[in-house]
Amino acid sequence: MGKTYERIDGRLRAFIEAQPVYFTATAPLSGDGHVNLSPKGRRGTLVVLDELTLAYVDFGGSGAETIAHLREPGNGRITLMWTAFSGPPTVVRVHGTGEAVFRDDPRWPELFARFPAEAVEGQGSARAIVVVHARRVSDACGFAVPLMEYQEERTLHAEYFNRKTDEEFNTYCEGKDHIADSLDGLPALPLPLPPQPAG
Repeated sequence: MGKTYERIDGRLRAFIEAQPVYFTATAPLSGDGHVNLSPKGRRGTLVVLDELTLAYVDFGGSGAETIAHLREPGNGRITLMWTAFSGPPTVVRVHGTGEAVFRDDPRWPELFARFPAEAVEGQGSARAIVVVHARRVSDACGFAVPLMEYQEERTLHAEYFNRKTDEEFNTYCEGKDHIADSLDGLPALPLPLPPQPAG
């Protein structure tokens, strides 16, 4: 039987931080807009900031639907989901509101420092940090989720983007569809991207 929780701590926090993959879901306010569901990985690039706040690094290499939905006036809805593919069957969801913190935001250096250095070192492809404020925290049984074996992290993304200069990464972003705006025409990433903060 699923439960709801007042905060993210203890067992829930340990479960979230141990999962190698999670999913984010957002949607525009328009009823005929595109719902977006994205898988996220990269160990160490999601952190629990406090009992009701999480943050993850948004990297280049994909569209910007999540950011567009979070930036839409009156929107900001987001759900994060983790599921156990090994061990006891568990699904954890955090429903809340999110915001995209860009490189030129005064909060960027402090937020970026919360991620393990080995996870974000050399990460010029970090486009934003998504901060999620939880409104509802719950779990469920996950009895129907299959058991699968985790092997290792994929390194292709980091290896590819770490070879790019900030200018090259900007050019890459500007050359892709649905980075500056979403599938539904909502403003997404500001282009050109603000430069990486010094240090």
